[in-house]
Amino acid sequence: MVTFVDSDGGTGESLVRGKALVKRFGEFEAVRGIDFHVRQGEAFGFLGPNGAGKSSTMRMIACVSPRSDGDLAVLGRDPDREGPRIRARLGVVPQQDNLDGELTVRQNLQVYGRYFGLSRSWVREKATELMDFAQLTDRAQDEVESLSGGMKRRLTIARSLVNDPELLLLDEPTTGLDPQARHLLWDRLFRLKSRGVTLIITTHYMDEAEQLCDRLVVMDGGRIAAEGAPAELIARYSTREVLELRFAAGTQQDAAGSVEGLAQRVEVLPDRILLYTDAGESALEKAHARGLRPVSSLVRRSSLEDVFLRLTGRTLVD
Repeated sequence: MVTFVDSDGGTGESLVRGKALVKRFGEFEAVRGIDFHVRQGEAFGFLGPNGAGKSSTMRMIACVSPRSDGDLAVLGRDPDREGPRIRARLGVVPQQDNLDGELTVRQNLQVYGRYFGLSRSWVREKATELMDFAQLTDRAQDEVESLSGGMKRRLTIARSLVNDPELLLLDEPTTGLDPQARHLLWDRLFRLKSRGVTLIITTHYMDEAEQLCDRLVVMDGGRIAAEGAPAELIARYSTREVLELRFAAGTQQDAAGSVEGLAQRVEVLPDRILLYTDAGESALEKAHARGLRPVSSLVRRSSLEDVFLRLTGRTLVD
C-alpha cells in the first residue's frame, strides 16, 4: 500500500493514487494530467458535467481501460501489469444495471460469485447475507425482470459485494430512482463504509455527494478544478447563505442594477437573481430599504451545487 503525507501534515494509507494521470482517445485528451488519492475507509467522489473525464478516470481505476500517461496505483499495484489481481479485490457498480433478467435474485448473486472462483457453498451463504443487506430476501426466487428499479439497483450493489471487495466503485449509483429508493441506497452505502469498505462514487446529485462523500474532486474539461470535503469547498468557493429574489416579468433586469453592493457576488438568471452573502436576511432587509419588492424571496444555506455551478458553469455540455 502507498503511504502519503497530506498537505496538513497527516499521514494515512492510499488505496488509489493517480499522478499526472492522462487518458487519450486518438487526438482527444479526456483526462488531462490529474493528481488525486483515495484514503482507506473513506467515501471519495468524482463530480463534473458530462464530458468532464469522470467515467474515463473510473474505468482506469477499474482496470478496464489502460492509462495513456502518468502514474496510477490501485490497491498498491500497477493496473497495467496486475489488472486481474486488482479486479479480484474490486466491486464495481456500473451506471446501467446489467443483471441477468431471466435469472432469479439469488441466482444472479450465486452465478456472479462463481466468476471469482468462489465455492458453491460459500456463494450460497454469501447470497443469503447480501439479500438481507439489500432487503431482497422475500424476492429471492423472483426473476429480476419483475423487480422495481430501486430493487434492481440494490441487487446490483449487492452483487458487487459478493467477493468482499476492499474497494467499491459506484458510477451514478442512484440515477433514475425515486427519493425513497435513493435514501435507502444511501443507508446501505453508509453501512458499507462503516464496515471499512472504501467507496469511490461518481454522481450528478449534489445532495448525494454532500451526504456520502468525505472528500471529492470537481472535474471540468478533463482537469480537477477543486478538491476537498464538501463543507470545505462550500466555504472556499461560496458564501454561508444565498438570497434568491424573483421579480415580475419584465422587471428583473431593472432590479438587477439595484442590488449592487448587497452581497459578495450577484448572479442574474432568467428566472431569478441570486445574492451570495453570509447574511441573507440582512441583505433582504437592505433590498427592501432600496425599494425593491420581489414577487418572492428565499434565504437558503449555500450548497455544493452552488460550488459546482460556479466552477463548471451553467451552460449545458453534451
